Amino acid sequence: MNGILCMNKPKGFTSFDVIAKLRGIIRIKRLGHAGTLDPMAEGVLPVFVGKATKACDILPYNEKSYTAGFRLGIETDTQDTTGNIIKSYDKKVSADDIKSVLPHFTGTIMQTPPMYSAVSVNGQRLYKLARKGITIDVPKREASVSKLEITEFDEDSQTGILNIKCGKGTYVRTIIHDIGQELSCGAAMTSLVRTSSNGFTLDDCTDFENVQKMYEENRLEELIIPVDSIFSELPRINLDEKQTFLYKNGVRLSCEGYEQKRYTVYGNDGLFIGTAVTDMENGILKSEKNFF
Repeated sequence: MNGILCMNKPKGFTSFDVIAKLRGIIRIKRLGHAGTLDPMAEGVLPVFVGKATKACDILPYNEKSYTAGFRLGIETDTQDTTGNIIKSYDKKVSADDIKSVLPHFTGTIMQTPPMYSAVSVNGQRLYKLARKGITIDVPKREASVSKLEITEFDEDSQTGILNIKCGKGTYVRTIIHDIGQELSCGAAMTSLVRTSSNGFTLDDCTDFENVQKMYEENRLEELIIPVDSIFSELPRINLDEKQTFLYKNGVRLSCEGYEQKRYTVYGNDGLFIGTAVTDMENGILKSEKNFF
């Protein structure tokens, strides 16, 4: 079985917990996921099954969308409300105050990853250092935020909701923390729902109960999304019978007439073979990843 099983990750599970539980349900070891979610987060987690795991490191569309709850007036050691409060503020702000600083966190921005994160610095995971009470200087990293808007805000409780669309490696709780710093009132994330990832939305997702049910009814294939769906925006090459034979046997074909850098490749039977890249200098079409 090969393809994508799009899961709605529940709160309290790490991304690896999801993989481990699925292995127990569907009896398949070769599973991988795209885009780690913290235990407090829920929402879209694409799980790659079988040969589809080869796609995890070549995904063409890495933008993700989130709905994030926040609370002003506090700072925590984790930048969310699962952590310990390390500072409190009496200052109150308005929705207009928040809206005025959002442009500062939109576009290409620089972020300092939180200590409680899986980022490695000098070969050490930050969260492991943080659990020992060790704090180090963490280099800033570039992040991309294409959408950041406030959809709800209660001035009495100083709580609200943000909608965020961002690129790979962006820390939503750090955006919220930094907004609090900009407003001099502190802020912590209270909830996080990933509403889309790698082109998939919550509507594409299933849960453990349904996976268990479909597996027991021998209908699990109905939940599996074809792996080529994630490459749908790439131009397509359709090979004839001879080209299919040559390509599958590692022969590099001519790239004459192919002007794009990257393509999906289909055999003469119409089935997805994999992705390929063009080497214009040498005039050849090179296999990138094969899924047959």
